[in-house]
Amino acid sequence: MHLIVCEPAAMSTVVVMDPARDASNLQSSCGTGDSIASLDEVTMDSTANESSEEESAGEREAETGANTELTNNPTDIPTEWPTHTQSVSAQRPDSLSLAVAKPDLWTSSGDGEVRLRMGESGFASEPPLTVDQMFKTAVERFGSYTALGWKEGEQTKTINYQEYYQACRTAAKSFLKLGLERYHGVGILGFNSAEWFISDIAAILAGGFAVGIYTTNSPDACQYVAENCKANIIVVENHKQLQKILQVQDKLPHLKAIIQYKDALKEKRPNLYTWTEFMELGRDEPDTKLDDIITLQKPNQCCTLIYTSGTTGQPKGVMLSHDNLTWTAFAVGRYVRLAEATKSQEIVVSYLPLSHIAAQMVDIWVTMKVGGATYFAQPDALKGSLVNTMREVRPTAFMGVPRVWEKMQEKMKSVGAKSSTVRRKVAVWAKGVGLQTNLSKMNQNGAMARMPMNYRLAKKLVFKKVRKALGLDRCTKCYTGAAPITKDTLEFFLSLDIPVYELYGMSESTGPHTISLPDAFRLTSVGKLIPGCETKINNPDEEGNGEICFWGRHVFMGYLNQADKTEDALDTEGWLHSGDLGKQDDNGFLFITGRIKELIITAGGENIPPVPIEDAVKEAVPLVSNAMLIGDKRKFLAMLLTIKCQVNGDTGAPEDELMPEAVELCRKLGSNAMRVSEIAGGRDPVIHAAIQEGINRVNEKATSNAQRIQKWTILNQDFSIPGGELGPTMKLKRPVVMKMYKEQVENFYKEVVTPSTPDNSMPPK
Repeated sequence: MHLIVCEPAAMSTVVVMDPARDASNLQSSCGTGDSIASLDEVTMDSTANESSEEESAGEREAETGANTELTNNPTDIPTEWPTHTQSVSAQRPDSLSLAVAKPDLWTSSGDGEVRLRMGESGFASEPPLTVDQMFKTAVERFGSYTALGWKEGEQTKTINYQEYYQACRTAAKSFLKLGLERYHGVGILGFNSAEWFISDIAAILAGGFAVGIYTTNSPDACQYVAENCKANIIVVENHKQLQKILQVQDKLPHLKAIIQYKDALKEKRPNLYTWTEFMELGRDEPDTKLDDIITLQKPNQCCTLIYTSGTTGQPKGVMLSHDNLTWTAFAVGRYVRLAEATKSQEIVVSYLPLSHIAAQMVDIWVTMKVGGATYFAQPDALKGSLVNTMREVRPTAFMGVPRVWEKMQEKMKSVGAKSSTVRRKVAVWAKGVGLQTNLSKMNQNGAMARMPMNYRLAKKLVFKKVRKALGLDRCTKCYTGAAPITKDTLEFFLSLDIPVYELYGMSESTGPHTISLPDAFRLTSVGKLIPGCETKINNPDEEGNGEICFWGRHVFMGYLNQADKTEDALDTEGWLHSGDLGKQDDNGFLFITGRIKELIITAGGENIPPVPIEDAVKEAVPLVSNAMLIGDKRKFLAMLLTIKCQVNGDTGAPEDELMPEAVELCRKLGSNAMRVSEIAGGRDPVIHAAIQEGINRVNEKATSNAQRIQKWTILNQDFSIPGGELGPTMKLKRPVVMKMYKEQVENFYKEVVTPSTPDNSMPPK
């Protein structure tokens, strides 16, 4: 057996080694339409839902292979964990016989330690850091630069990096005074804010676990997370979130205190504190105890728990180490060439759920690494106010889950449909130019000698106005991730000169594994590998599709207290199995082709990934909001459809009224429908026929008869987070939908003599 890396350090640290991995199928990369949004009108009226994130531009650093020969020179091993800025070559011994017991690549114990997956050169050899070490380096380099900003009334408040760090230390001392124990959780339940960030980092500095809890969680779901991480303290945003914890407080034996960071307390209770009271607890405490705890922390120990959204059962606590966070922040920042504050400060807007790794990595860690500034959106960001924050802050990097981009697209189309004929014609022309130019640029890897004259004119007349309306006028990198996005949406924004770059990863990989760049992206690809990481396509079929497996320092430690689940995710060689199906092209671009658990295996034994068919239906029938393919262990495929409708601004629940864009589509088809209830269940024959026609077009492109949709129905309401059909990141919860709409599904298969229904007949192929 070969060792990949050995990096022992001082007595307080551990020996760090990797076993060699199977190099078979190893894919390693180090480098590297529609109806229109009317231009001037979009500038005037753009209440789209958007978001914020990271950067790009694209220099990739080549790395040496993972299985290079080992050297035997232990005298070169450093005696301390060095900072990222130091140049260190990790030397590796030939033998495993070492005096110090070595930890494994994974653990399910909260107080466990793991071997770091170090490399000999390039990104993977970067010396490990704790969160405190990375933060102190940021303070030394960017101390006077703005770190966090937020609105109080009409006023914008900010704190710099020096103040940010001191606030985190004060909060950490307060946590210790309240009785936070080593390896116990601090639950944080609320919308994004400076207090959220400070609580998160303070929990880590004080030796506990930072644990985000989804604001949409029920009291029982909050109890599960708090109990699972043995939370000593829970930080809540307001009275509404406080009530969830108070309802289950008696079932939380480890809970010692609750802190409310927004609004005045409506009632006084023992061990319930306002944010001001909480911060006062630690303000005059001596630093000694905190400093001792920080000194004992190691990069290979757990500091953060990310709870999976639990689409198929109770959520699992993903254990992330200091090194997972600090190394990934370093690798992402360097790979996408984020500017450091001393040159040009990066600006992001924080609004995505911080209980999700994507928001934490972008908003907290990557931004800290480069000295960027994070501004907080309002709690009603996704109900319409986000665009106002975007226009004020003007981020340089922006991350949105697919649904955010889709909502922006829908809003822009809706506005465009109301504009004058002349403006619509200009829009159509500009979008045609934009799409053609950007596709050419994409195929030339971002290198075009000179932009065509018509593109420059379209940019002046249209594109600049659109960007300004969205608050994206100085944003050079727009990203999407966390769920699949349709090609239609990507092309829509590309036609407006707003390339949206896909990235891909999971909580278990501390966020991103592959990222698209301005000079390295392809439509529908999730980009190329982050240097220092490796991809293996496991058991590929004849087309190269197989399970995507990850290796690198971003791979998680394990699931808290769930050794069996950890062993399911990590194989004996340490590869993280994603559960996603994909393939890589000859240029190293990764394409996701499905999900193993979502794969439909028909009664005839045909394997069918549902997402491409669902996306094709949504593209063919613009009236459709969500589509879910049915057919596992069945004789043919069927589909549940929902129609685009208005959403309640307060609850996020779908309403019966159609969206303006949907109303417009109905009129074009000759229907007077204004509500979903007028269409669902085949009530509107005109719309019914139009949907069938779109499905016929999709069926014509099917690769086999088994992949054709033979029955479908329109549901009475759209899928939503409050309804339970969608998870916090808008992912479709297929098992939940199957249970909720069991009757409709069973109706598809009551008569299987012929593939047709009274609603919709199957066209001949």
